[in-house]
Amino acid sequence: MKSAVLVFPGINRERDMARALKLVSGTDAAMVWHADTELPQGTDLVVVPGGFSYGDYLRCGAIAARAPVMDAVRKFAADGGLVLGVCNGFQILCESGLLPGVLMRNARLKFICRDVHLRVERADSPFTRGYTAGQVIKVPVAHGEGNYEADEETVKRLEGDGRVLYRYCSPEGEIGESHNINGAAASIAGIVNERGNVLGMMPHPENHVEPIMGSTDGRGLFEGLAAHLKAAA
Repeated sequence: MKSAVLVFPGINRERDMARALKLVSGTDAAMVWHADTELPQGTDLVVVPGGFSYGDYLRCGAIAARAPVMDAVRKFAADGGLVLGVCNGFQILCESGLLPGVLMRNARLKFICRDVHLRVERADSPFTRGYTAGQVIKVPVAHGEGNYEADEETVKRLEGDGRVLYRYCSPEGEIGESHNINGAAASIAGIVNERGNVLGMMPHPENHVEPIMGSTDGRGLFEGLAAHLKAAA
């Protein structure tokens, strides 16, 4: 699995992501600077990591979405390449038009940094095949603007097309307002594009891939990606 991790000024989770990818695939991820205009040849997966690109001084992800490298990412996605955006990466993917909707301030206007539970809605996508449908996993979040919003028609389309892959839930998998940590529409924590090859999610699976961190629940996402790419080779 040949991965490329994008690096923008202010991004701070690129090394966490690169480590998770290497633990699963055994190969080093290429670090791609925001001013580059091409992705490394043979790239299988592009990852837009979390952090605070450009200090979040405008809308989160709005400046990064206009970086030169994003033209290459859009072409890569249009050609069927896999793209994963986590936290600020999810915001960047929405701002760049690769995913619908927008990430707003958390409902209680507070930064949230803790472990949360997610329900895996499907297990038949490249981003979820490492899990089972309905499985509950525990991974960290660290965001102030993770409240996913879209117009009613868009949310209906996401639901109808099965494009919601992860939802905030209770430890038992229950969906409801009391478990919706940031007020996101339909408790959405992660969605894919129409083609199913671009995922944006707010939680950080890359930080729960080793026992030393207290959980390995995030590892299934990366193992699923590796298995998908191996099967497609």
